[in-house]
Amino acid sequence: MKNRRANITILIANLPAERDRRVIRECLSLEEAGYEVTVIAPRGDKSLKVLPGSRNTRLRPYPVFVYGSGVLSFATEFIWSFLCIAVRLLGEVFAGRAQAVQVCNPPDVYWPLALMMRAMGRPWVFDHHDLCPEVYATRSGGQPNRWVYRMLELLEWLTLRTASAVFATNESFRDNALRRGVPEEKVTVVRNGPALGEIAPAGPDGAAEGRHGEHHLVYLGVLGPQDNVEGTVLAAEELTRIRGRAGWRLSIAGDGESLPALRKLVADRGLGDVVEFTGWLDGQAVDDLLRTATVAIQPDLPTTMNHLSTMAKTVEYVARGLPVVAADLVETRRTADEAAIYVPNGTPLEYAMAIDELLRDRERREKMREVGLTRFADHLAWEHQAREYLKVWHRLLARRPVDPTVPRPRTSGPGSSRVAEPAGRE
Repeated sequence: MKNRRANITILIANLPAERDRRVIRECLSLEEAGYEVTVIAPRGDKSLKVLPGSRNTRLRPYPVFVYGSGVLSFATEFIWSFLCIAVRLLGEVFAGRAQAVQVCNPPDVYWPLALMMRAMGRPWVFDHHDLCPEVYATRSGGQPNRWVYRMLELLEWLTLRTASAVFATNESFRDNALRRGVPEEKVTVVRNGPALGEIAPAGPDGAAEGRHGEHHLVYLGVLGPQDNVEGTVLAAEELTRIRGRAGWRLSIAGDGESLPALRKLVADRGLGDVVEFTGWLDGQAVDDLLRTATVAIQPDLPTTMNHLSTMAKTVEYVARGLPVVAADLVETRRTADEAAIYVPNGTPLEYAMAIDELLRDRERREKMREVGLTRFADHLAWEHQAREYLKVWHRLLARRPVDPTVPRPRTSGPGSSRVAEPAGRE
């Protein structure tokens, strides 16, 4: 079978394919390398048959009627997703496709399908998006049910150990896979982040002083309980005390289950004149927003999960040379390095003081901007990740050696899709 005829089926359970920017980039890279791609995912836009921006990546959506918020509802959602994905995957196999499969978590429940596919001699690759035990611990307020936590650890172990190969989104995820007993040669780090072609040329720092000469602060991402976006609102309140209410504003861009509570918090604290909600933005609107911002905020608190996770929003910030204020997290430092200011505990006052310091120091912002742009171009851009990603597929499918100049994926897909961070992290 020629390389261009091999079909890779990608499985997603937590959001529609057209909203998962990592998966979009993976699909476009696979297409450019000559593979055919099918994506099985929850139904989003009912009119879509092909992934936006792709040539012919087929979509096989399934309906979702229950969305998890507690243990029982999550279990119901996962069982339904498992059954729908299993039926559609079997359909792909019987149709002569699915020569290989990539599964994206959460949840970590698809290992029985991995055993089935591997028994048929077909590669099964795990694209590790989230550390599910740690996500559960964070969402339960740091006091998880120990039996639920252990069950999630077991499911993660089974998911990792039954895979032909594992894509880890950062070094901490790689270390986690090695601790779970996955051989080192089976684990490849493939980070998250935009392609170079998705990013418009960065303007000077002066362009970041926004309309009417005011400084523009920004939060971009999912608005969920684990994302601590309320900390961003409270930091804005502290900033009104430090430097008043004139000359700056905060934009919160995104959507999620915490949005109603955040709107109420802004109203209750009387911050409507300095805090605005943009809603969910498409790729071009995100680019426009970030290129006119002065400082970006990553409010994630120093929990175990956040130390081990790379925040997709941080890569988006760094890609535009946008200075970041963040809690001092292991993987955030590995991503942003000196393109960020780090606060020890992530309290609203710490954030406000660090933001005020940056707003008063244009020279430091410019240095941070240069660091961020260099890190993105030399290390973080999707082109660097695609090279490692495709090497694994060529090896598993016994294809030709990877050309060191991997074709740059087309960027119309991510640019035209709605921005999303799976579970708020890579």
